[in-house]
Amino acid sequence: MTLHIDLLVAEIGSTTTTISAFDRLSESEPRFLGQAFHPTTVEEGDVLIGLSGATDALSCSLGVSGIEPKEMVATSSAAGGLKMTVHGLVYEMTVKAANEAALGAGAIVKLVTVGEISPDDLQRVRDLKPNIILLAGGVDHGERKTALFNARLLARLGLDIPIVYGGNIACRDEIERILGPKTCIVDNVYPRIDQLNVEPTRKVIQEVFEEHIVQAPGMTNVREMVTGTIIPTPAAVMEAARLIRELIGDLVVVDVGGATTDIHSVTEGSEEIAAMLVAPEPFAKRTVEGDLGVFINAGHLAGQLGTEKMGRELGFAVEPLLDDWGQIPDDDRARSLVLRLTQGAAEIAISRHVGRTSHLYGPTGRVSIAEGKDLTAVRWLIGTGGPLTRLPGGQEVLEGIMGRKRPMALMPREAAVLIDRDYIMAAVGAIAQSHPHAAGRLLARSFGITLPVGV
Repeated sequence: MTLHIDLLVAEIGSTTTTISAFDRLSESEPRFLGQAFHPTTVEEGDVLIGLSGATDALSCSLGVSGIEPKEMVATSSAAGGLKMTVHGLVYEMTVKAANEAALGAGAIVKLVTVGEISPDDLQRVRDLKPNIILLAGGVDHGERKTALFNARLLARLGLDIPIVYGGNIACRDEIERILGPKTCIVDNVYPRIDQLNVEPTRKVIQEVFEEHIVQAPGMTNVREMVTGTIIPTPAAVMEAARLIRELIGDLVVVDVGGATTDIHSVTEGSEEIAAMLVAPEPFAKRTVEGDLGVFINAGHLAGQLGTEKMGRELGFAVEPLLDDWGQIPDDDRARSLVLRLTQGAAEIAISRHVGRTSHLYGPTGRVSIAEGKDLTAVRWLIGTGGPLTRLPGGQEVLEGIMGRKRPMALMPREAAVLIDRDYIMAAVGAIAQSHPHAAGRLLARSFGITLPVGV
């Protein structure tokens, strides 16, 4: 028997491909039918093999011979995800704004340069082979020379990739002539002093990803299967976070994975801290920590946390387990170790994401300032990713983090912990624009909360 449903969402990750099934999206109570997994098959030369394997596993778990969706969408971080380099003028201004736009779009930023690109950095761009380059520089009608200099250098590389320009509008026409037809011109990411404008660039990067960057072996076939969008997986999680924030209030999402840990915060912050900020922060901010993963980077993460210290805490030697590490823990010791690594990854990632207050002393006395993202108004701390959602103890891990006091850090003052128990944030984020009502209801059910009637 073939099961006819509304929607399938494929999440093609660097190590695992996930397929999720949804139905009754136009009704008051949409349904999440189930989910299945298969190793991603980039190395076999075709990610479609892994996608087919996950789909077959889902059919089996649902007791049907096949699944026929009305619509199919996808997210992808296979083949290294969306690799970008970012180039701007002043680090605390256009460079920071451009970097925020790239990360918010779900990119992996491999290189950031400040001012005129040096010969060494130009060679690094060539060696990195990025999928997209983001060029910025100068407030509107301000400094022009650096952006034009960098555009000429990048043009000489002859890279057949899109270059997004989000800098001084006074340079647009000349930049487009220098870089050629693949240039994507967007609004300046930093049009005036102390004003961020990252949303137009974020949206264009996602559009460019879908149109041009289907690089993993076999992704062309996936594009033919998909009837809707393909967006970077981190961008899908951010879309879900932005949507649910409108329904339940300011939040932070902790996404612990096998290779990285991402933090997504969606909050304006408090008026008190806003008056102290020395530089603007985006409303929706993502940071990605490439050294904090519990599978691919488990050994490195364990080294940061201290293997001997963890061994004393857990009551067994940690290093022998790391020498024979599997993606899915298969015994109590391995599960305990994964949870400890998950706790460490989440704590370090949040500490890098959150802003801080400090004091300056001058002729008029002490002045308090704030730098970085203000999380003090956050009401919810949401856990997603395999370790937090698929192993018992994820709730306790995040509650423990919330209970730690961090003097001067702009951490949430009061926040409740929610777990994405159905592990669907990325999947729901991929459909948030087309099915916002269903997306909100599905997320609320996964979190175990009830939305008001009519929402």
